[in-house]
Amino acid sequence: MTEAKTEPDLKPFVQAILGRKAMDLVALDVARVTDVADVFMICSGRSSRQVSAIAEYVESELKKAGIRPLSVEGVKDGQWALIDYGYVIVHIFYDPVRRFYDLESLWADARRIDLSAYPQFQQTAEESDDSDE
Repeated sequence: MTEAKTEPDLKPFVQAILGRKAMDLVALDVARVTDVADVFMICSGRSSRQVSAIAEYVESELKKAGIRPLSVEGVKDGQWALIDYGYVIVHIFYDPVRRFYDLESLWADARRIDLSAYPQFQQTAEESDDSDE
């Protein structure tokens, strides 16, 4: 009998990503469709400067929690930063670049992870709703 695989704890990732007001955070369970990682976390920034700030903050906050990346790419350029934690890969895009590459469609076979249980995620959703008024 095989053990059911448990979902990794995404709380520190969600907190760090949303700590610099990243937009449109999506988590994809890619474990069944690739061996590269278990989860892709995808978010956007409004500018290349914000993309870099989000990436630097994520790396710093997760390091404080004892979670260190295997590799980091694209932070200085600010168009698409990638932070590889092995089981979780964080993709931070400048919004127009995210729309161009459209990873969510590319990985359409991956299950979306419901992030609504995370208080930080609900707070950012409420802020987005308020800005639409």
